[in-house]
Amino acid sequence: MSLDPEIAARLKRNADGLVPAVAQQHDTGEVLMMAWMNDEALHLTLTTGRATYWSRSRDELWVKGDTSGNVQHVKSVALDCDGDTILVKVDQVGAACHTGDHTCFDAGLIG
Repeated sequence: MSLDPEIAARLKRNADGLVPAVAQQHDTGEVLMMAWMNDEALHLTLTTGRATYWSRSRDELWVKGDTSGNVQHVKSVALDCDGDTILVKVDQVGAACHTGDHTCFDAGLIG
């Protein structure tokens, strides 16, 4: 299976074929993390209900929680008006950040 052609046509990918994806807690609005998706990751996210990303460091698909147990159950997926960012609203189980923090954005304000 592959990504719906109508959805694929709306995506504006970078030179590596990736689109940034922001994960947000569905009920609180808290921004949890940012990762990258390719067409296959987006297709799997939409069809499995589990947030799936493209790991640039490992050069492979990464289903959030498969190794850590910190799963993201997908509640909704939206594409921004320009087609260059994906918003994935999730129910986060455990930490979202690889450091063990609940969110990747609690390391301190810079301004």
